[in-house]
Amino acid sequence: MIYILHDEASKKTLNLKGELHKYLVKVRRHSLDDELFFRNRDDIKILHRYKIVNIESRSLELELLSSKEEIRCSKKSLHIAWCVIDIKSIEKVLPSLNEIGVEKISFIYSDRSQKNIKLDFKRFERILEASMQQCGRSSYMEFDTYQGIKEFITKFEDVKVFDFCDNILESDANFERVLIGCEGGFSKEERELLQSQESFRLDTPMVLRSESAVMAVASKILL
Repeated sequence: MIYILHDEASKKTLNLKGELHKYLVKVRRHSLDDELFFRNRDDIKILHRYKIVNIESRSLELELLSSKEEIRCSKKSLHIAWCVIDIKSIEKVLPSLNEIGVEKISFIYSDRSQKNIKLDFKRFERILEASMQQCGRSSYMEFDTYQGIKEFITKFEDVKVFDFCDNILESDANFERVLIGCEGGFSKEERELLQSQESFRLDTPMVLRSESAVMAVASKILL
């Protein structure tokens, strides 16, 4: 764990109890004078360094040593337009997308998306917070939704499209916005809408699941 998110981080002293106390003392085996890093959700760019000054059976007291702005994020920016798939599949890859630095995901209810899927952004945020504390990222991934591909490409005309085509994504490709379909790909009507957009595929004979394609494209652009 690179840092801990805590609502009272920045105060001169912290008193930790419950599960966090148990985790730090019993699992991580922290002891007196160990230094730990914290961030506060209200000002997550600031990294607070604390020292353990007292350990009790049910509580842990820490003293603030320093606070400074320390931003940790990807060197590149990537906005993924992702046609909605099964919620469990989305949640499974969210931590990995967060770790490699995806800045934003716009979820699109495309023609072949299951319309009854409800996206719980609060739950997504909780999943991401666990990932952020592990990888050190200091910014939240952004989320929003669109009711169709037409609505999205009208707003973002520069989006590239991952699809079946002859154009293979180069190793040095660099763009900021990509559209990835759901299982079954794009409908005939959606393909007509996307005719004017630049499309590409990955250099593989395999048919990728939507979540595999998202991971592969994001990794190729950001890493």
